[in-house]
Amino acid sequence: MVFKQPTFYGEPFEPEAGKDKDAALEEAVANALAIAGGVDAADVKVTVDDHAVVLTGMVATVNESERATAVARAVAGTRPVRNEIKIDS
Repeated sequence: MVFKQPTFYGEPFEPEAGKDKDAALEEAVANALAIAGGVDAADVKVTVDDHAVVLTGMVATVNESERATAVARAVAGTRPVRNEIKIDS
């Protein structure tokens, strides 16, 4: 199966409504975390709260937590990213 980015007349799809846009951003960040190297994001949840991307859940190391934040910031653009990920000890 081949994955194609959704487009509208050749332009990237941009949801118009606020909730749809937030849901699309949550999905984009979660997908980026899933394929990013250096972080096991299986137990990381991505939500959008008050215009900020919020990361919650558990990872094994501080480096993974920092990598998750970097990946989320790369996708979120100008939106703030709050890392509330806990380290599994």
